[in-house]
Amino acid sequence: MLIKRFPDNPILTKDDIPYPVATVHNAGVTKFDGRYIMIFRSHKFNGRSILGLAESDDGYHFKVHDQPFMVPATEGIFKEYEEYGVEDPRIVMVDDEYLITYSAYSRHGVRIGLAKTKDFKTVERFSLITEADYRNVVIFPEKFNGLYARLDRPHSEISPWAIWISYSPDLKYWGESKLIMNPLTYHWDEMKIGPGAPPIKTTRGWLNIYHGVFPTMDGSVYRLGVALHDLDDPSVVIAVGDEWILQPEEVYEITGYVHNVVFTCGAVPEEDGSIKIYWGGADKVMCVGTASMDDLVDHCLNNPRKPV
Repeated sequence: MLIKRFPDNPILTKDDIPYPVATVHNAGVTKFDGRYIMIFRSHKFNGRSILGLAESDDGYHFKVHDQPFMVPATEGIFKEYEEYGVEDPRIVMVDDEYLITYSAYSRHGVRIGLAKTKDFKTVERFSLITEADYRNVVIFPEKFNGLYARLDRPHSEISPWAIWISYSPDLKYWGESKLIMNPLTYHWDEMKIGPGAPPIKTTRGWLNIYHGVFPTMDGSVYRLGVALHDLDDPSVVIAVGDEWILQPEEVYEITGYVHNVVFTCGAVPEEDGSIKIYWGGADKVMCVGTASMDDLVDHCLNNPRKPV
């Protein structure tokens, strides 16, 4: 078993939130001033999503702030493109500031918003960095040849729902996009794949923990897999692990707002070579587990499949 579930999962439920919500799931997590910071998604009772914030000393026991961290904007261009909710945040530190990518839903579809913070007390909306329909944007924590890089998943009825890479000189204007990783027919991720946690640097490559979806007679099943990207050129996928690393097995992952889902937006590497992986269970609760980074890299390299 590559990922060891925390025995006291789930670590956050709606009962832990000091304001009324129906769910707690799909959280980005990072470290800030020695503490773990979690930005989580919650459905309100009208079905639309907001983002809350929680802190922890150990990465397992979180205290939620009294008020939401981000709610749909009420002015400017963000008002029009966030009217249906803000969802699924990812957090990464680049150039001494924290970047938060999130899904912005509106009558025009779903776009990706980019916000910035230095203290997790105030947050500045920076730009809407995609058109519709895009989801699951994660930014690399380093630049490549002076450019920011991101992984994303455009929605397309022509090409598979796959993972692409794009680059930017300024975080606002993105281009040089190309497809780098496809789902595999009649495989655990055959329906669609998408980036999960922001990529993590290891000595052997960038670790990309992604989600894959398989359609069944009882609905879709969301699982987690892992891929390895070249350290100098992240558009090069060295290997993709052939088998999943986590699937819905516990009651809180099988039954919930959306059944049979484990979905990650955040993972935190530790100094001892381990990694804490956070995932939403059944779009209802937050969970955490631990793994060895070396084991995940080996999982890619020892039994790989082709990325495209």
